[in-house]
Amino acid sequence: MKKLFLFAILLFGIVAQAQIRIPEKPSFIPPVIDSTKTLSEIQLSQLYQKLKIYSDSTSTQVLVMMVSTTQGEDVARYATDLGQKWQIGQKGKDNGIIVLIAKDDRKITIQTGYGIEHLLTDALSRRIIEQEIKPNFKAGNFYDGIDQGTTAIFKVMKGEYKGEPKDKDGNTAGIFFFIFIVILFIIIFARSKGNRNGGRGGGGGLDLTDIIILSSLGRGNSGSSWGGSSGGSDWGGFGGGGSFGGGGASGDW
Repeated sequence: MKKLFLFAILLFGIVAQAQIRIPEKPSFIPPVIDSTKTLSEIQLSQLYQKLKIYSDSTSTQVLVMMVSTTQGEDVARYATDLGQKWQIGQKGKDNGIIVLIAKDDRKITIQTGYGIEHLLTDALSRRIIEQEIKPNFKAGNFYDGIDQGTTAIFKVMKGEYKGEPKDKDGNTAGIFFFIFIVILFIIIFARSKGNRNGGRGGGGGLDLTDIIILSSLGRGNSGSSWGGSSGGSDWGGFGGGGSFGGGGASGDW
């Protein structure tokens, strides 16, 4: 067991040294981004207004991003690095939350900024994924899953979420450790494959072309499909200087 643990630490060190390529921070970051075009314009508008109003009233920024795939990257690691580079949340408060959905990979993660890890804990994030989001995603109801998941996040932040914890048995720690080892092998294999295909700079990694066009949306596109018709021209978007520390949970469906 000791050798296995040391081997896991070694693998983790190798993975940690790799650099994940994150797109440069756009000049304007809306609260919801769907590069898969899964959500309708009405659904995007409704989520936009919901998350914008929440940010305006609490200063907590919840960014929902839906992409097709992370191309073998760990979804939690990518979301954390994205939140850090794009500075989701307020400077000094570190109150950003990333909800990242990799649709084709069938994976989702909720990652939190330093300042709210004590409120939206790893356990509560996992509970929201398991009880609010996954059942809807399994049924193909992506909007409902995101809507109910973000509502649950709001309730957690107010101390009102009543989701019930799932039963755990005595083998949970061992199971998670085994899963951890398997994930590390998958990540290393994916990185090795990407390097053989020319590395990240040659077309590997996450394709976020649709996201980068956000830079051209600007503050004046109040009639855009992001739902900015209500005060969109006066709102600076997300990215106020928040920091992320890797707190959160992930799952699949």
